[in-house]
Amino acid sequence: MKKNYFLITILVLFIVACDKGKEFSSDDNIITNSQENNMVTPVETYVFNNDLIWSDEFDEDGAVSSEKWMPETIPPVDGGWYNGEFQFYTDRPENVIIQDGLLKIIAKKESYNEKQYTSARLITQDKFEFTYGKIEVRAKLPSGEGMWPAIWLLGANIDDVGWPQCGEIDILEHGDWVKESTVNNPGLISSAVHYPSVSHLNSYENLPNTIFGPDPGGHFVRGERIIDNPLSEFHVYTLEWAPDKMKFFVDGIKHHEFPILTYNMPFDKPHFIILNLAVGGHFTDYYIDPNFTEATFEIDYVRIYQ
Repeated sequence: MKKNYFLITILVLFIVACDKGKEFSSDDNIITNSQENNMVTPVETYVFNNDLIWSDEFDEDGAVSSEKWMPETIPPVDGGWYNGEFQFYTDRPENVIIQDGLLKIIAKKESYNEKQYTSARLITQDKFEFTYGKIEVRAKLPSGEGMWPAIWLLGANIDDVGWPQCGEIDILEHGDWVKESTVNNPGLISSAVHYPSVSHLNSYENLPNTIFGPDPGGHFVRGERIIDNPLSEFHVYTLEWAPDKMKFFVDGIKHHEFPILTYNMPFDKPHFIILNLAVGGHFTDYYIDPNFTEATFEIDYVRIYQ
């Protein structure tokens, strides 16, 4: 019997050791810090389940839910975080409204509080913030040169640490300041991750199929692709955010992947959601079609899974 107990004990220890090993990621694509020990602390593998923890289906016509969203109603200012945009963000139904099961963010050419354009920007700050998970947004982009629609996340601690220390995750941006013009590429969309310069590692400059660039005080890594019918059809824009990496998709096709290092990165903390439609700014090379009068960014739903 003692011999049997000994064999059973050895078997149990073997099973536990094997099972524990499955808890950690062994992804070979994780980038390491070449200036330290060239090692990264293992992170637990994140499984994207279909547990819906938050959503807005925009099923009730009228104003957006005050329990879920806060419309920002402040104008862009020179030198601020508005990136040279020309619009005044309002909470008026003329600029943001739910109709026919869709959230509509409407940019208009009109004189308003000393600005020549109006639009809207919605945030979930202090209402809903999350760390890790899958976010899906089904949307149709606005038409017109100079429109800058965006679906993105900001670190919830931005008021305490500032940008880019808080981190920024751009799920979708339409427009492009990296290239001289996007007139011939109306379907060009991009996703990007912004992080503080103190977190910069040389390896990020050489990630395949990405654009690396400096921001004031930080850096960004961006991926892009051209999609069909972005202005006439709805597409599903997705972020899968895990402890070790982020993946970005359109209609289930991945176009960008960003490895997350455990060294001075802000992406292990809560972020909040932003939906907005900017007019002009550096992302459009400050160009706005002179014949522009109105454009609508339509969003069918926003869903968060963990």
